[in-house]
Amino acid sequence: MIIQLAADLRGYVYDVFVTRFDGWLVFGIAAQAVFGARFILQWLASERAGKSVMPLSFWFLSIAGGLMTLVYGLVRREPVIIFGQALSTGIYLRNVALILRERRGR
Repeated sequence: MIIQLAADLRGYVYDVFVTRFDGWLVFGIAAQAVFGARFILQWLASERAGKSVMPLSFWFLSIAGGLMTLVYGLVRREPVIIFGQALSTGIYLRNVALILRERRGR
């Protein structure tokens, strides 16, 4: 069973990241990196301030939407969406952690 799961995962990863590799994939990953840069800049500003500057509801909607989009990307085997949403959702979670830490008075 584990051997089959590993083979299935290996086949999935090969299909998503090798079989579909072309110029448009490179462009799509670059486009996602540019789009995601705005969140990285906001995240760094929050880290410097030691708090998030966005409303908590923004981050909860971002987490929900990011996870939903990540699931969509995994099901549709879209590497651009997978890369972008995996990184972005981690940033959304970090901002929620900063907000909660600030509210606890740390």
